[in-house]
Amino acid sequence: MLRDAVRSLAEAKIAPYAAAVDEEGRFPQEALEALVANDLHAVHVPEEYGGAGADALATVIVIEEVARVCASSSLIPAVNKLGSLPLILSGSEELKKKYLGPLAKGKAMFSYCLSEPEAGSDAAGMKTRAVRDGDHWVLNGVKRWITNAGVSEFYTVMAVTDPGKRSKGISAFVVEKSDPGVSFGAPEKKLGIKGSPTREVYLDNVRIPADRMIGEEGTGFATAMRTLDHTRITIAAQALGIAQGALDYAKNYVRERKQFGKPIADFQGIQFMLADMAMKISAARALTYQAAAASERGDADLTYQGAAAKCFASDVAMEVTTDAVQLLGGYGYTRDYPVERMMRDAKITQIYEGTNQVQRIVMARNLP
Repeated sequence: MLRDAVRSLAEAKIAPYAAAVDEEGRFPQEALEALVANDLHAVHVPEEYGGAGADALATVIVIEEVARVCASSSLIPAVNKLGSLPLILSGSEELKKKYLGPLAKGKAMFSYCLSEPEAGSDAAGMKTRAVRDGDHWVLNGVKRWITNAGVSEFYTVMAVTDPGKRSKGISAFVVEKSDPGVSFGAPEKKLGIKGSPTREVYLDNVRIPADRMIGEEGTGFATAMRTLDHTRITIAAQALGIAQGALDYAKNYVRERKQFGKPIADFQGIQFMLADMAMKISAARALTYQAAAASERGDADLTYQGAAAKCFASDVAMEVTTDAVQLLGGYGYTRDYPVERMMRDAKITQIYEGTNQVQRIVMARNLP
């Protein structure tokens, strides 16, 4: 029922704008309004804070079905979870009530600020500093590759509070867009997900109350890594949706397209391509849903499961979308058809929330 409801909404209210959102590089406002109106923009927020209280698998299904028609739009529920999960995992009750309520009501979005110009895969090498000043912290630094920056009202920011302790000297904070000293760089000019703004976040003497720290001082990096264990599964879901959308379109196309006097779907070479695409998507879905169940239970091997799902599903998305372009031939290479957009969108799923090379390192270190 959930899948049917989200699919119907996505096809009616999100799909019609997907090409224009990509072409114009604009935020998918129509998608945000449709998701908020149907309480699907942040389904993971617990009921006690006004949310839908959806479990990890339900959240995955929502993201998957939105990504099937528009990857940029799927980053609304996905990044809302990424940005707010540190709060859910480690935040004080006061912080949760203050920030999860507006998120649940659709009055604000949440972003996640971990990466920096010189701290990508080596996130513990960040330079952003937070210095205690009485009952406040003062933050200075630059965060890069921040999804939905400038649109989101709230930001979970990781900053160094004790430079001598490396990862154990990093703390997490909630920063508001309206805090004096917060500003944003120009939107990045990207290959794909053009409807989701990616910008630098500048923190220039941003003074925030001490109670905006998430968890204890020095626990920010551990919270960030725990967050990614759960949210890499949402990237797997996004990749899965992109792949499914590409297969669905290609499958219908080859049934209609005729060459040599018959539909090209009748040729065995085409049939084998479709079979491989479907098989890989089925495997990716099984791995992703298994990881979502592990996330919900808090299994001991969640770190492995999340990395495996994200890595496999994103590799599958890149393969499947590339094959979809091939199946459409010259048409697939044009912007008149959606598969080239899906191919461009799929690429980022192999990169963000940890490159797939890093995922393989994570898996090797956490073999069950």
